[in-house]
Amino acid sequence: MQALEEAGLAENTVVVVWGDHGWHLGEKAITGKNTLWDDGTRVPLIFAGPGITPGGRSTQPAELLDLYPTLVELCGLAPRTDLEGLSLVPQLRDAKTPRARPAITSHNRGNHGIRSERWRYVRYADGTEELYDHASDVHEWHNLALKPEHAAVLAEHRRWLPTIDRPPAPNSANRVLTYDPATDEAVWEGKTVRRGDPIPRR
Repeated sequence: MQALEEAGLAENTVVVVWGDHGWHLGEKAITGKNTLWDDGTRVPLIFAGPGITPGGRSTQPAELLDLYPTLVELCGLAPRTDLEGLSLVPQLRDAKTPRARPAITSHNRGNHGIRSERWRYVRYADGTEELYDHASDVHEWHNLALKPEHAAVLAEHRRWLPTIDRPPAPNSANRVLTYDPATDEAVWEGKTVRRGDPIPRR
């Protein structure tokens, strides 16, 4: 930012820093990124430049799909109505501004994570669910999905599950997980996995 100031470009340059995905380093016996938990999905997202209030820190979950509509608005371009992401400009101007919906992450067909400010909800292709309260369980150790007192929280998060859920693209090979409800079997990168089997290794 200092270099932009010195070059006289700070007033017409937006800087964005982000990561591609989260990464497990042994949490829940996982190394890698292929989960819908916070450690596998959360990334840094930092904006600076004109139209952005300096020093703000929003705790509202966002999606990387929000990058493009945010840049469109910050750059004063014509808005688009065919985008799934939401502009983050309201949060960049005032970090306390609520977001219109939670952040949604999908990993293969039927597997989705919904992250609101307090909760992480995960639904898998076989119908199993997880619910974690980040106010008291930031490491997501205690699944609350089966506790009746959380029925309303589950219902609120279920309503954000994607309605468009396409199968893998033809000839996809890597990191593809499919589930057959008729046999209760999953296929992970060509290996059949039955309920109770150990996690397959490469």
